[in-house]
Amino acid sequence: MRIALIGLGKMGGNMARRLCRGGIEVVGYNRSPQIIERLAAEEGMTPADSVPHALDQLTTPRAVWLMLPSGEPTEAVINELLPLLDNGDILVDGGNANYRDSVRRGESLAQHGIRFVDAGTSGGIWGLDEGYCLMVGGETAAVQALEPALKVLAPAPDRGWAHVGPVGAGHFTKMTHNGIEYAMMQAYAEGFALMREKTEFHLDLAQIAELWRHGSVVRSWLLDLTAEALAGDQRLDSIAPYVADSGEGRWTAIEAIDLGVAAPVISLALHMRFASQGKANYGNRLLATMRQAFGGHAVQTKDQGNG
Repeated sequence: MRIALIGLGKMGGNMARRLCRGGIEVVGYNRSPQIIERLAAEEGMTPADSVPHALDQLTTPRAVWLMLPSGEPTEAVINELLPLLDNGDILVDGGNANYRDSVRRGESLAQHGIRFVDAGTSGGIWGLDEGYCLMVGGETAAVQALEPALKVLAPAPDRGWAHVGPVGAGHFTKMTHNGIEYAMMQAYAEGFALMREKTEFHLDLAQIAELWRHGSVVRSWLLDLTAEALAGDQRLDSIAPYVADSGEGRWTAIEAIDLGVAAPVISLALHMRFASQGKANYGNRLLATMRQAFGGHAVQTKDQGNG
């Protein structure tokens, strides 16, 4: 199988490596040419110096896989591809797109005879060695045509990837996956913070994280990564208490509201990320002000270390 991969960042570049090593012929394009040259030299990837050049090196029906930031970057490349693609070609979006955008894009592209597939992709920087979890939405024939690549990218040909439904289902499933991820991370963070504060027990958090990895009902890959991090540094003094949110946690919380599904843990985990970004600071200052106003309680000023 021969496929074009547009977007060779951290995840896209490693996906190109895994595909090449698995016998898939990859034509790769990236806005920055250095990674193209490196992958061509190290993995035998076929280089392309533009999106049209990438398509020119495929045979019909062509398969093009996008690994780009969601929103405008993806939209711009799809618009560039639209007049270049032919009836029966397959366009895959493997980025973290909003599933509503994927449904819209699928409907629009179908009017031109182009088959759209949305592939929710999980695995991060570990995917090259461990494989990627792929949640794929699209028509059956299009997904079947992509199977050789999906089986190489997945942890094994018979697991770690699935055709989960029509267009939009892949990114909806990935959105929900990320919402659950937010909640699991928050639970681990709160539990370890609680143990750290119980100073009279002198708990070894690295030891406990490693302990829980074996036989515990809370063992997971996230715990594996946590144990590895704590083994190197339990204090985490060099890490700023700022946690970004990619957007998918927000989409999950909004979707839960729209569907009337109770998802308080996922929603609260999202709000805790907002709080870490300083978005709770004003509210906390106002709380301190109100407490002083009705009870005469002292407040800390910035020069007392409460910024």
